[in-house]
Formats: sequence, C-alpha cells, structure tokens
Amino acid sequence: MTHHPLLNDAPGVRVVQHPERVTAKLFEPLDQLLLILPERVPQRTWNALPQGARLKAVARKRSKNPGAIFLNRLANKRQTLVVGGSIAATSTAFEQLEFGRKLLAAATNESGRCIGICVAGFSDSDAGTIAKNVLAATLAAAFPMPNYGKAGSKATTRTVRLLGLAERIDTVRVEAEANGNNLARWLTCMPPNMLDARNYADILRTLAKQHGWEYRRYSTKDLRALGAGAFLAVAQGNADDSACIVRLRRRPGKKSARADLSLVGKGIVFDTGGNNLKPFQSMLDMHGDMQGSAVAVGTLLAMTLLELPQAVDCWLAITENRIGPDAYKSRDVVTAANGKTIQTIHTDAEGRMALADTLVLASRDEPGLIVDYATLTGAAIGAITKRYSCVFTNRPEWHPRLKRTGAVSGERVWPFPIGPEFVAELASEVADLKQCTVQATGDHIIAASFLNEFVPSDIPWVHIDLSAGEFDGGLGHVPTKVTGFGIRYTLSLLLDEHLSG
Repeated sequence: MTHHPLLNDAPGVRVVQHPERVTAKLFEPLDQLLLILPERVPQRTWNALPQGARLKAVARKRSKNPGAIFLNRLANKRQTLVVGGSIAATSTAFEQLEFGRKLLAAATNESGRCIGICVAGFSDSDAGTIAKNVLAATLAAAFPMPNYGKAGSKATTRTVRLLGLAERIDTVRVEAEANGNNLARWLTCMPPNMLDARNYADILRTLAKQHGWEYRRYSTKDLRALGAGAFLAVAQGNADDSACIVRLRRRPGKKSARADLSLVGKGIVFDTGGNNLKPFQSMLDMHGDMQGSAVAVGTLLAMTLLELPQAVDCWLAITENRIGPDAYKSRDVVTAANGKTIQTIHTDAEGRMALADTLVLASRDEPGLIVDYATLTGAAIGAITKRYSCVFTNRPEWHPRLKRTGAVSGERVWPFPIGPEFVAELASEVADLKQCTVQATGDHIIAASFLNEFVPSDIPWVHIDLSAGEFDGGLGHVPTKVTGFGIRYTLSLLLDEHLSG
C-alpha cells in the first residue's frame, strides 16, 4: 500500500487569513514572505509595509529587469526571507499561477514551515484573485511527492498566512483543487511495481471508503460478460488477471441512479507498446500513462471536498499493455461493448481501445455529461506542444466555452474538430472501423473521432488529450514534471462556465 498523505490522514497545510493592516508583528512568525507588487508601486504601498524603505531599495535594484524576483531578509528575530516580485494587474490566470511557482522556486533552498503571502498595491478584487493563484502555487510546492529513499519525502510547510487583503477571501475551492491535483500527481509518480493494477484498485477502494463513494471493480470475467472486447484485447497480454474497470459513484443526498456527470480516465499503469514495442526512451516513463485516470479521481476528490451537489460517476480503465505470447496483435478483430467491431492496427494505440469500452459502460447510465481524460496521443503534443492540452467534443458549439475555461482556470486548452470525415479514414474491409490509421497523420483528431463512435450522440461529451500532463520544470502553478493538468480545468468548467448536459 502507498504512503500517500491523503490516505493516511496526515495533517495538511493550514491556511490562515489576516484581513487587517500589515504590521511587523504579522511578519514575525514567517520563515518566508512572498511579496507580490504591481509593476509600478506607489509610495504609499511602501510606506504601509513594515521595513518598506529597505524592501524598496532592494526592489529598485531589479527594476530594470521586469518580472525579476528579488530576495532580502527582514531585520526580525526569524530573519524572514522575503521573495518579492511584480506582476501586472491585467495578467492572465496562467501568468499569475506561473509567477507564484517562480516565487516558490526562488526560495526552495530553505524550508518554510510558515509562509506568508502578501499582495500589496492592487485593488481589492485584483489582490484577492492574485492571492488565490499564488496560494495554489504554494500548496502545490508544499506537497511531498513519492520518495522511497531512506530519508523519504516529508512536508515542511505547515501554515500559509494571507496578509494585507482588505477582507477574507474564500480559499476552500483553491484548497480542494490542490488536494485533487496533489492526489493525481502522487498516483502518477508512483513506481510501476507499487502501482500495478491490483494495488491501484486497492487504493481506490480505500479512497472510496474514506469519502463515502460507492466502489465496484469489474474484473476481466465481468467484462467478458459485458462484451468489452476492446478493453480485454489490451488486457490479455498481462501476466496476471488483475486488469479491471473500476467505477466510483458519489451520490450526495440522493440515491439517483442517473449521474449528472461521468468522469472517465485512461489508467494504463504501464505501457510497453505491446507487440509494436516502444523504444527505450519512449517507454521509460510509461508508468505515467495512467495520468488520465488519476486526474479523474482527483477531480472527484475535489468535488467531494467542495460538497458539490452533482451526482458523479468515475470510470477508470486500469490495465497494463504488455508484450507476450497472448498479447493482441495488428489485424486482430475484436468486438466492443456496444457491438462495434474493431480491426487493430497498432498495439501502441491501446488507450483508445481501453477507453472505448469504458465510455460505453459510462454511457449506459445516461449521464448528463461525460468528460474523459487521457495521455492519448503524441500527435497532441506535436499539434499544441506540452503547454496546452487538446480538447474535443461532440458539441462543437461549445468550442468557445471550452477555450474560455482554459483561460479562466490557467489550464489552457485548444479545441480541435471531430466528425464523419475523419472516421472515414478508419474504414476497414473486415470490421466496422479500424483502431487507427497506418500513417497516423493528425492522430489526436483521428483518436478522438474513434472515441466518439462509442458515445451516444444524445449524451454531451468532452475528451481531453493531456498533452500538458508532463512539462519539464513544471507548468503553471505546479513545480513538478507531472502536472496533474485537468482538475482546475474541470472545476472551472462546472463552477465558472456552468457547463452541463
């Protein structure tokens, strides 16, 4: 079993607010102070800050370098480290999140059990927004990632204090999103021998018990009875019979069978590429090919912590994609759970096979909306880089809303088309459709169009190809290579854009 803090009831980071005039006394308990200033700082702002003249002198040395971060120490008992910088009031959510990450990175050589965030010189509204985004970066940086060395990995930050705001701000959503993102990143970073299919299902069972979710594990025997031949084709190369589809159900205050929302995630716990074997460098980090499922679970956790009223199903396709005498092959023909036959072309296009049946099962309960997450195609990275993720939907009129949600949340996406003209490229002489094309041109679009064949047209569906699931050095507010991209985005989709079926 894992040592994940959220499973072991370890104390989290406490957020404390001080909506009062900033005084030297408020600085005294701080190990580090993150000082966020506008690009042009009025003198009255410096005057209002304890040791403001000293901070101004240090900041002015960096004034010729816009966006530069300055370091200084306060003349107090704790010798508080000040990490300061400026940002425009008109900056985007992504820019604010990234700015917060860079502030934290500048102070990483020192542990900060107590960190202060002081946003000074902005309007009350702008200050509150910036404080929330820097808080998101602080909570991401404070979370200890898996470390199985003798020293292990322990959280050092215990308290975050918000200073200088005119009034208290609601941080519950930021904290819930952080918990969901931390869970997703932790699961994704676990070594493959510690997060195999069996252990993953056990962890999900533990989470379900903790949070009041209904848990059901569909074994390969169950899935054969359901006709899930696409998923089983991928699973048949495994050395054991641990592959499964797990369903988690959250029904707040009601027992309705119908879900308002279904979250679907690709959970390939290790991907060799199958018989079409990946080369070494491409296979090295393939324990992270289950990130889509981790994002789905992290989103469910965030919704639970926020006590949102939606009835939610979470469907997770959990298996390895291995090479061996029983592994599926190119030109095999299998039948999916909706009766459609698929001619396999490339065994490393396993994600769309596993998701196809999972989408069929999720659709049978007629949810109001389906959102699926998957590290699905390299073509997505080629199309949009690792800074954005690709998004698709069977409701093309939603494209502006999906794009706007990315801008609001700071987890940026770009919409791409799907449709019959792309499915035509999957025409097969021996089956209803091919798994993929041989040329793999525009494979992110082809893969999404393939998945659309397994979602009834009357159910709204959004597919996120997580090209931003990994980014060297961190992305937005997240400091680790694994980003956990998608949880803030989905919460914004629901709470800011009010998207539903």
